[in-house]
Amino acid sequence: MDFENSKFPLVVIVGGGFGGIEVAKKLKNKPVNVLMLDKNNYHGFWPLLYQVAMGSLECESIAFSIRKKFDDQKNFRFRIAEVKSINKENNFVETSIGDINYDYLVIATGSTTNFFGNKDIERYAMPMKTIPEALNIRYLILQNLEAAVLQPSKEAREPYLNFVLVGAGPTGVELAGSLAEIRNHILTKDYPELRKEEMKVYLVDFLPKVLGPMSEEASKAAEKSLRGMGVELLLGTKVESYDGEVINFEGGKSIRTKSVIWSAGVMGQVPGGIEKENVVRGNRIKTNAISQIEGSTNIFAIGDVAASITEATPNGHPGVAQVAMQQGVKVAENILNIIENKPTEPFKYFDKGSMATIGRNKAVADIGKIRMSGFFAWMTWMFIHLISLMGGRNRWVVFINWVASYVSYNGGNRLIIRKFIKEKADAQNNAVTKADQ
Repeated sequence: MDFENSKFPLVVIVGGGFGGIEVAKKLKNKPVNVLMLDKNNYHGFWPLLYQVAMGSLECESIAFSIRKKFDDQKNFRFRIAEVKSINKENNFVETSIGDINYDYLVIATGSTTNFFGNKDIERYAMPMKTIPEALNIRYLILQNLEAAVLQPSKEAREPYLNFVLVGAGPTGVELAGSLAEIRNHILTKDYPELRKEEMKVYLVDFLPKVLGPMSEEASKAAEKSLRGMGVELLLGTKVESYDGEVINFEGGKSIRTKSVIWSAGVMGQVPGGIEKENVVRGNRIKTNAISQIEGSTNIFAIGDVAASITEATPNGHPGVAQVAMQQGVKVAENILNIIENKPTEPFKYFDKGSMATIGRNKAVADIGKIRMSGFFAWMTWMFIHLISLMGGRNRWVVFINWVASYVSYNGGNRLIIRKFIKEKADAQNNAVTKADQ
């Protein structure tokens, strides 16, 4: 690494998500060197991940090369690596490519799916936090539709055509709406042997309403749209178990299904070396008002993996992209302040609002005191997501795909490029886990 003889301090950023990207951007042309570490060489635009899972978008259209993003930033370097542990006393991180020293460290590792300790659900349900996981969901859905065609009776087809989504936050709502549109507009075109009435889409949540963090107006509008599209809502319902064949709920209700998609919660991905007393609810690293972790003056944590515990935010900030991005900017500013012996400034989150799309011409938005739903909210959602994508090519590809889908009611490529086998995916995940230990 050609920073070794540099006179400038080295800022190591762990994670190329929304927060990590903003830290690196803000440090451009500053008297520091920046090294970003990530297990992937791309930045993913996760708000559109559900469209990859539904076959509406190809995965490349929501990903962008980290190296290409920073190809004009002379003080930036990137390495594919997984951080195994942080040595706070000696200022280095232990990684899959060796030990790397740092002057300042920013932990921006994001979150992963939280199954709340239920090992059976973790084994059989489908998470969706990464592009490979989204592709697994796509292939599983298509494989189950193909299998349904081969079944001799309605009863035999039932588990292949029941799709259960657990978690009625934005991800669950968007997935439910997309599956409902597949049922309403595409199913009988691709599979004339099937009847759309046989395909059931269930959205389940322990809370009594959808889109819990959003306004009451947004929740009611989303619920009305989902019911109008034929989604069956099981609200105030707790999942007890799932064995790959039947999902059971508290109270005795059960559904035969081979497709359970889990978006009921997330937890931070905390590297080794962080003391347990510094990890709070949601497996997040406790930080102060300037995102420093306790007991250190040169280690920061931002985004989903962090919880800034202050009087104003006793439970930290919400796990949304805007928090990570704004924290990234402020952390970069404060690192420069520390280097220049200037006073640091506490992070203050500016809430730009929340949005969720349900389907064609259907979305909800809370922007300040403004409450929107329907077509205008849907157009606003599309515009904001389109301009937020990284790379001009990606914006054009996504825009063209959206226009084609809107005009034809039949967009996307529903191809099974590789067969998804749950047992094989589990074995691969276990191998990765053991390698990291």
